[in-house]
Amino acid sequence: MQQPYATVQPYVTADGSLIRELMHPAVHGNRRQSLAEATVAAGAATLLHRHLRTEEIYHVTAGEGEMILGAESFRIGPGDTICIAPGTPHRVRASTSGALVLLCCCSPAYAHADTELL
Repeated sequence: MQQPYATVQPYVTADGSLIRELMHPAVHGNRRQSLAEATVAAGAATLLHRHLRTEEIYHVTAGEGEMILGAESFRIGPGDTICIAPGTPHRVRASTSGALVLLCCCSPAYAHADTELL
């Protein structure tokens, strides 16, 4: 199956990031995971949140920022990949120099009901 990027309409998700759902079972028929592109505007941050069931993998494709992952805080930039275990509080903040863009893979697939704002 194929999903042309130009046909994907962005939306704002529960954590405040702009999301393009590139592949999701509810739309595309794949089964166990979802893939989205998240964009956080320059100087902005997502809300601290966690997912009780979902494991996430973030892969930064553009921009720089800060990742809060549990009790850790560290810089992130293009090429960095972060695994977020279920139940782990997390958020990202984009640097003031530009938007932070990352791919987000979720397994099981992303669900609003699995996002708990903290």
